[in-house]
Amino acid sequence: MNPLLSRLQPYPFERLKQLFAGVTPNPEFTAISLGIGEPKHATPGFIKDALSASLGALAAYPATAGDLKLRTAFTDWLKTRYSLTLDPATQVLPVNGSREALFSLAQTVVDPAASPQPVVMSPNPFYQIYEGAALLAGAEPYYVPSVPERNFAVDWDSVPEEIWARTQLVFVCSPGNPTGAVMALDEWKKLFALSDRHGFVIAADECYSEIYFRDEPPLSGLEASVKLGRPDFRNLIALTSLSKRSNVPGLRSGFVAGDAAIIKKFLLYRTYHGSAMSGTVAAASIAAWGDESHVVDNRAQYRAKFAAVTPLLEPVLDVRLPDASFYLWAGVPEVWAGDDEAFARALYAQYNVTVLPGSYLARQTTYGAHSVNPGRGRIRMALVAETAECVEAAQRIVRFCKEARR
Repeated sequence: MNPLLSRLQPYPFERLKQLFAGVTPNPEFTAISLGIGEPKHATPGFIKDALSASLGALAAYPATAGDLKLRTAFTDWLKTRYSLTLDPATQVLPVNGSREALFSLAQTVVDPAASPQPVVMSPNPFYQIYEGAALLAGAEPYYVPSVPERNFAVDWDSVPEEIWARTQLVFVCSPGNPTGAVMALDEWKKLFALSDRHGFVIAADECYSEIYFRDEPPLSGLEASVKLGRPDFRNLIALTSLSKRSNVPGLRSGFVAGDAAIIKKFLLYRTYHGSAMSGTVAAASIAAWGDESHVVDNRAQYRAKFAAVTPLLEPVLDVRLPDASFYLWAGVPEVWAGDDEAFARALYAQYNVTVLPGSYLARQTTYGAHSVNPGRGRIRMALVAETAECVEAAQRIVRFCKEARR
């Protein structure tokens, strides 16, 4: 067996299952889960219609690069959303959801034989695929904290020069999971300058870009690249998906876009990896990327939900409306002394509400003069269910927190 598999850590939801082992939740309350970030809004009918109308495509092997109509759907959306012009033949590729693309991109980019050992960098807290992708590519993960004192911006300045010199790939997530923070243009400028100096690739995970709460939509890495005089997107790949945007997590459909030279190598890898998008999925994807009205409606549902839930929780938790995404990243009350696991376990036992301990989404690392887990003392709540269920969960959490004060 590949010895690198032994370095993989349990997924957060496996750890949550172990945390709840032996706990019988209060039977007075029906179960409400805010733990998993799986969209629950209805899939638009026209996407399902496009899928069922294209079942004949199952009779043929799909091309790994996708056909021109599919790739043009990607570039048309980038034009509509960001006013960007990309070449559908060389600067975009279909992927089977951003998760598999994040993983396989690391396998394409990282040279494990480099000396000294290559580094793959990610925010901390982070989406655990970044870590697994780094480890199985033979790289050393390096975690850069996102802390509340910086409004959850990643502290790139804290990274030693020696680490930058070894870095081959940097994962960024904007809007962030779990924090909801959006990278500003100045932050992109800093990261691009570091990439130019050290030659690393930037993988911009943008799967939450269409769920936002401010008037101005989140900035894309591609958009920032053009604004900063980098129209070739050198060393930049952006990844996005239909799962959250269009409520089709089971479709496993997204695309990558950016540096044509990296796209060419990524296509070569994917040809051998066997990760072509089904023609049936492609037809549904073309329909989804070509329509914005369902995205506007989806965003309105999230805005109404967060407007109802956030004010309920603000008096009892350290929480505020995020810039974007569908998570609330909340600090637990002081009475819990930063023990997010104990908070989550007791909440589940007493009120049958599931939240994810923040420490499961981060790693212990040195920050300044201290060793910290930047997720400790926080919980992630995914507001993916219908508004009434999320409000009910929030009301139970309020009761739970007030009782804990006594």
